[in-house]
Amino acid sequence: MMQNGNGAMYTNIQSIKNSMKCYDKDGDFINPRNGLAGLVLTDENAGRQKRIVSLPESSKDEMFEQTKKEFLRENGTLNGDTTRRRDVYDNLYRKMKKDDRLAAGYTMEQYERAYRQAFLDAVRKADPKWEIGKPVPSGALDGITRESVEANLRKSGRTVSSVDMKI
Repeated sequence: MMQNGNGAMYTNIQSIKNSMKCYDKDGDFINPRNGLAGLVLTDENAGRQKRIVSLPESSKDEMFEQTKKEFLRENGTLNGDTTRRRDVYDNLYRKMKKDDRLAAGYTMEQYERAYRQAFLDAVRKADPKWEIGKPVPSGALDGITRESVEANLRKSGRTVSSVDMKI
């Protein structure tokens, strides 16, 4: 294969076509798992990632419910083995324009942290001796809604627009 190319490798047309299927018309890599482009962080788009964008209400609802369900099931621990977060993020990415997908993921991460912190605060208010990993007291999260968490963020000045917020 290399004898006529002075050390360079030869290839064939089909090999090039197969490689090109991995990229969209703009040259962005298409994620083979979900079929979406615009999810690879590069030097070129790194500056656009850490910004807050508007998210669909349905996506925020989905993340709130998933976070609450996992918080209760795992007794407040973050268990990467049983989470369904990837599905929530994939659904979000499908609803966003390609250029906003990285920022949407970053924004959703900020909301997810706020939801989780609200759950931790509510459980600790119900039982000050509660520790992560121990059963969550029954009814401790009943009064928590997505809207109440987001309203408290705005009221306290701790908006989701701060890059290094401490929620």
